[in-house]
Amino acid sequence: MTEQKIALVTGANKGIGYEIAAQLKALGMTVIIGARDEQRRAQAAQALGVESVALDVTDAGTAEKAAAWIDERFGRLDVLVNNAGVVGGRAQAPTTVDPALVREVFETNFFGVLTVTNAMLPLLKRSAGARIVNMSSGVGSIGAATAIYGELPAGAAYPPSKTALNSLTAQYAKDLRGTGILINAADPGYCATDLNNHTGFRTAAQGAAIAVKLATLDDDGPTGGFFNDDGPLPW
Repeated sequence: MTEQKIALVTGANKGIGYEIAAQLKALGMTVIIGARDEQRRAQAAQALGVESVALDVTDAGTAEKAAAWIDERFGRLDVLVNNAGVVGGRAQAPTTVDPALVREVFETNFFGVLTVTNAMLPLLKRSAGARIVNMSSGVGSIGAATAIYGELPAGAAYPPSKTALNSLTAQYAKDLRGTGILINAADPGYCATDLNNHTGFRTAAQGAAIAVKLATLDDDGPTGGFFNDDGPLPW
C-alpha cells in the first residue's frame, strides 16, 4: 500500500466537489472523484489529473462496486468527502410540497451519505487515521433557521435533509469512537454553483476550503461537529 493518502470525493465532476478534489490533490493526495454521469466524470478527472469511479449515491450497488474497485487499486481509503447533493427545486413550502420531492431529496442528501459511508467503512478502518466530511449547509442549522436564515422561504426538503445529515454525522461520531476515524459536517457557505443557478456570493473554491480543513485534521481534532470557516456552528 502506498503512503500517499487516498481520498474519495462524491459528486465531484463540478462545483464545490470539483474544487475539493483539486485542493486535496494539491496537498499531494491521490484523489478519486465519484459521479454518476460518465462523460462529465471523465472530463473532470482528465482536467484535474485524478482517478475516477462510477458512483450513484442513491444506488447501493454502485457504492459497493466503487468500494471494491478502490480496495483492488489502493487497499484502503483515508479520506471520504460526501459532497453529492441535490436541492430539489424551489417549491418546498411544507404546506404544499409534494412528499415525493422530499423523499427524492432525502434519498441523495441523507440516505446517499449513509449508503456510501457504510460501503467505504471497511476501507476507512484500514487507514491510520481516516477522515469523513459530510457537506451540509447553514440552512440545516435549526438554531439559525429563524435567525440568520429567517427571511428565506420555508423548505420541507433541502433544509431538513441537511438537518438530518448533521444529526447523522453526530451519530456516526458516537458509533466510531475509538476507531481513529473523525467525522464532521461542513457548511461551505452560499457558493455560486449549479445548485443555486450561480447566485451565491462565494466561489466554489472558497466553499471547498472548510471541507479540506476537516479532511486534514490532526488526530486530536474534533469529531461529530458542524463547522464553517469561522468555527463551530449551532445545530
